[in-house]
Amino acid sequence: MPTILVADDDRKIVDMLRRTLLYEGYHVVTAADGQEALSQAQLQRPDAIILDWLMPGLDGITVAQRLRSGGTTPILMLTARDTIQDRVEGLDSGADDYLVKPFAPAELLARVRALLRRSDSAQTEKPLNYADLYLYPSTRETRRAERSFTLSAKEFDLLAYLLRYPRQVLTRERILQAVWGYDFGGDGNVLEVYIGYLRSKTEAGGEPRLIQTVRGVGYVIREA
Repeated sequence: MPTILVADDDRKIVDMLRRTLLYEGYHVVTAADGQEALSQAQLQRPDAIILDWLMPGLDGITVAQRLRSGGTTPILMLTARDTIQDRVEGLDSGADDYLVKPFAPAELLARVRALLRRSDSAQTEKPLNYADLYLYPSTRETRRAERSFTLSAKEFDLLAYLLRYPRQVLTRERILQAVWGYDFGGDGNVLEVYIGYLRSKTEAGGEPRLIQTVRGVGYVIREA
């Protein structure tokens, strides 16, 4: 029986979610603020977390960042904030999905099922690699030869996408659509910025560059 952690300071929403999830056969634990959410996540080791953005003390963004830095538990962010920039911030913080209030319980359940399916499949997923660069989807670990390094959630998604198509030139538009979404309307230079982050981390030990720029087109993972 999967365990779901529900973290929200609105008691009515928590009660509704608890009843809905229990009816579907999940074990449910709850938290009323960000600090309690972190404690419950460490104590209960839930299979998925439903996390409100606006909570007293630590907000959902901070909680998601801390949870993601120490584990891979799927996170569904709940919030009344529905702009594109809000969604980008929520997903970049480490959330795996984003649901705007008010929401239909049926949609929330479908999203929870999808998160659990992806989590299950990740446990048996093979590492992505090219040359001496390795990325492990199930644990979100990355390494260059024997040197391990950490990535933010969006850096991880971008590197994983590039590694799925080694030696294949990917256009800038294709990468933005795949990693940031079709409705992405943020900074036009965001891809270049994140490519810079990845190069800094993957080359920090003096290793040769693997993320190559194809001028006027996009990027490709290949040896120079």
